[in-house]
Amino acid sequence: MHDFKLPKKAEINTVLSSFSKKEKNIFLSLLIILSISTLFILQGINQHFMVSVPTPGGSVSEGIVGAPRFINPVLAFSDTDRDMVTLIYSGLMRKTGDGELSLDLAEKYEVSPDKLSYTFTLKEGTIFHDGESLDADDVIFTIQKVKDSVLKSPEKSAWDGVTVEKVDDRTIIFTLRQPYSSFLGNTTLGILPEHIWNQSLIELNTANTNPIGSGPFMIKTISRQESGIINSYELIAFPNFALGKPYLENISIRFYPNEKDVLQALKNKEITQLGSIDPENALDLEEENYRVEATILPRIFGIFFNHNQNQIFLNKTVVRAINDAIDKDRIISEVLSGYGVAIDDPIPPNMSDYQNLAAKNEESRADILEKVEASLAKDGWKKNVDGFLEKTTTVNKKKTTTLLEFTISTGNAPELSKSAELIQEDLAKVGIKVEIKTFEIGNLNQSVIRPRKYDALLFGQIINHESDLYAFWHSSQRKDPGLNVSSYTNAKVDKILEDAFITLDAKAREKKYAEFETEIKKDMPAVFLYSPKFIYVVPENLEGLVMNRLVTPGERFGNVHQWYTNTDNVWELFSKKD
Repeated sequence: MHDFKLPKKAEINTVLSSFSKKEKNIFLSLLIILSISTLFILQGINQHFMVSVPTPGGSVSEGIVGAPRFINPVLAFSDTDRDMVTLIYSGLMRKTGDGELSLDLAEKYEVSPDKLSYTFTLKEGTIFHDGESLDADDVIFTIQKVKDSVLKSPEKSAWDGVTVEKVDDRTIIFTLRQPYSSFLGNTTLGILPEHIWNQSLIELNTANTNPIGSGPFMIKTISRQESGIINSYELIAFPNFALGKPYLENISIRFYPNEKDVLQALKNKEITQLGSIDPENALDLEEENYRVEATILPRIFGIFFNHNQNQIFLNKTVVRAINDAIDKDRIISEVLSGYGVAIDDPIPPNMSDYQNLAAKNEESRADILEKVEASLAKDGWKKNVDGFLEKTTTVNKKKTTTLLEFTISTGNAPELSKSAELIQEDLAKVGIKVEIKTFEIGNLNQSVIRPRKYDALLFGQIINHESDLYAFWHSSQRKDPGLNVSSYTNAKVDKILEDAFITLDAKAREKKYAEFETEIKKDMPAVFLYSPKFIYVVPENLEGLVMNRLVTPGERFGNVHQWYTNTDNVWELFSKKD
């Protein structure tokens, strides 16, 4: 066998010189085709092995309605404050957009066998935006401020009964009175720099609006009005953020007095994104080809019955008829412009893995209403001359006529009042008379909810953790300041909620809450209507946004350090793996 050898230049010239003019043209054409084909093949091979990866740089600008007052984790009362806190501060743990907890300032944590002690170890070399070190003293200082009854921190109830102890500069032990399934979620609390906040009263400290944290972004500049009200913040990436320097170089946060102004700012390209807008406006933006992202919030809106005020709600046939007669899909469409989901349960559909959206009823509205009317007629209800239902009963030879009617008390927010009107129309179709009483939200809470002066309450529950269900449904919470607005009492449910509250095993806890859900469906102390969606308008080139299981709107910034707008193409072999 002979070895293969490339032809020499002289040999190639000899062959080419023997070609006729026509043969030379054909040969050159084939050579050009071969060269172009080779380039395309090589390009295809190159593209096959290339992947797009995020690169540092880029910026976004967000518009927010309202101005911040307390950008500190202890006193962040408003959504605006909490938005800024998530950007600027870090906790021992961090809540990601998919609802999971990940280590942030903490390197690790250990739980004692009795589930009463949590030992956290801080990462080495953690610092604040001003370069000062962050240690156990800062963690203890923050918790002490939260627990200070004078400050009335919105986080106080989460830390009542928890003691904190310093082991060394990097180690802290939290001790609980009893096991608490949601405790780790509390440790997402942003850590204050003690050297900044111990200099003056926390409510008056200038760091409330010029904060220094250890979070993914730090303040570069602040723009204020002459009155001192803040117009905007220019934020830059913090290179020493515990989870790595963010991809985005800058985030601009601009504040507006109302939704009309922030929408105009978006259309004028003063900002690139905004959230928490009216569903109708979001629908308009979608039609104008803006990128609108939406995710279910853990909010439960429903009609909560007070049988102490109106005993008609003790009749399961009536309550079931109310539930079936209300067209929940119509509320989603006409009130929320589609940005919501119909529900039949007390647990938000985005909160637990076991909980699923109710199967859609394929029956027509006409068929459903016909069944409702038949069930009420079977229960003895008949329409009077006004078209509303009444029932006549005889007790001790004395006849009593009961009209099927009740009042719905609700707030004057457009979403609530419009929903109440649609519910009133739906129930009138089957002969149930409803009167709507609308109150200013503050007055509703003080004069109606707290003294439990209502037949039925159309309102919403914000459920931050599964453990919050205890506050809304345990019998011990029936009276003010408890949140059990249905005055619901069920000993079995009480025991389920008590056990679930202290159960740390996720699967066992899910089983408990599934049992709770079953009992609530049997008793029907409320009609559950819908969970709204958080609406977020973002630029087309923004990637890395994750918000599958938000609890609060501010959690959209949970993984802001992973957001990016700039990309580069590299061979997959050389791409950086997380």
